[in-house]
Amino acid sequence: MADKAPARTAEGHALGDLGRRLAARRAVLGLSRRETATRADMAPGYLQYLEEHPGAAPGRGTLLRLAEVLETTVRELTGGDTDLPRGLGQASRSPEFTSLSVPECRALLSTHGVGRIAVPTASGPVVVPVNYSVVDGAIAFRTEPGSTPSQASGCQVAFEVDRIDDAFSSGWSVLVRGRARTVTDPDEVRRLAEGARSEPWAGGHRDQWVRIDPLVITGRRITV
Repeated sequence: MADKAPARTAEGHALGDLGRRLAARRAVLGLSRRETATRADMAPGYLQYLEEHPGAAPGRGTLLRLAEVLETTVRELTGGDTDLPRGLGQASRSPEFTSLSVPECRALLSTHGVGRIAVPTASGPVVVPVNYSVVDGAIAFRTEPGSTPSQASGCQVAFEVDRIDDAFSSGWSVLVRGRARTVTDPDEVRRLAEGARSEPWAGGHRDQWVRIDPLVITGRRITV
């Protein structure tokens, strides 16, 4: 028997993860399901249905209202931008560019689970993403011995996290510069493991902990 095709919107996007995206966006904005439904002029029960049933296929009008309430786009809600680079939208008419204080930078660092580390190699700098945690003020991540991230050990590195909101042409970035080292002390390894917020997405046997002790932390924000 052939597999059933995934539900699609009027724009043709698969809706298999629409519910997850709706719930995640609500969480980012701190909105309850009832608050979101009220603002989108729909019954809370219908929003619950959309979030809990992968086959739900709302019309374009419903998606537009939800996108407006959740301060995002229909493309983002339906996963149509998954493989697109961020920041394709046009700049706003009156953007405001500001520097972030060190406490603000540290607060933003602690909310993220994926960042990019610039590693010096024999052929030049290489930038790779890693799953990270902030433990005792330091950035820590697990990697595989011999991998590109593991080559950061003993080097001065740069580490960056950001968030881009294409719907409003806004966002922020935080840059950390410091020295990386491999953690070998068993007590410190245990402390890092207990404070880790997630497992490495790449999978595999990644038991080498690398720690970056920040020397300089800077950040910038663009708001409308």
